[in-house]
Amino acid sequence: QVQLVESGGGLVQAGGSLRLSCAASGNIFRANTMGWYRQAPGKQRELVATMASFGDRNYADSVKGRFTISRDNAKNTVFLQMNSLKPEDTAVYYCKLTYGYNDYWGQGTQVTVSS
Repeated sequence: QVQLVESGGGLVQAGGSLRLSCAASGNIFRANTMGWYRQAPGKQRELVATMASFGDRNYADSVKGRFTISRDNAKNTVFLQMNSLKPEDTAVYYCKLTYGYNDYWGQGTQVTVSS
């Protein structure tokens, strides 16, 4: 019913920036939460940032002050502006859409930060 497609990953130097996008398509209930999760090599998937349709934002402590989540509700698109990137940010980043008891996931996009 719902499809999410991420884009914007890549290879950057430490201190650089990337902007991730995730566009959801399909019939999506207006009240929802979209967000970003990441999984680094050998580690569990972790929350990066989420944003509810009404505006509430949550960030992992490790990215607070460096990453900014935003969304375009009309287009069901969520963005993650990543600044001051560190090598420890290297991971596959996945977007997620949640409403009710339903979770929808994107395919993931690789972010690699070199020293």
